[in-house]
Amino acid sequence: MQTFKDQHPIHTDITVAWADMDALQHVNNVVYLRYFEIARIDFLNKINLFDTISPNGVGPVISENNIRYKRPVTFPDTLTVGVTISDIKTDRFVMNYTVFSHAQNAITTTGTSKVVMFDFETGQKALIAEPLLSALVSYSQDEQ
Repeated sequence: MQTFKDQHPIHTDITVAWADMDALQHVNNVVYLRYFEIARIDFLNKINLFDTISPNGVGPVISENNIRYKRPVTFPDTLTVGVTISDIKTDRFVMNYTVFSHAQNAITTTGTSKVVMFDFETGQKALIAEPLLSALVSYSQDEQ
């Protein structure tokens, strides 16, 4: 677990709820999107993104999500979702999620979200501004 946390300096613990499971008695596939959202918001909060945006200004929107299910997760369990960044462009970046199960002591799920910066006033894509760009680069998996 310590190696996982070292590889994912920003990570979020999530307790699996009984209601997260489906009729097949494992966490329903769609629930992972909520887990990713929780980890994404926690990541963006920890890098202070929400201190720099206003509701009518420029902010992140998700243009695509991908999930790879490796092992089923069941209740009870605690998951640690690690977040890293890759593919930083002038107006977008990719958030990479790795889900570690405490009960299984293993990675169960991986996924990505393409995040585009969006100007809510103009309805157009926008550039990634500082200090967000520097924060993203510091958590990037890409070679610097």
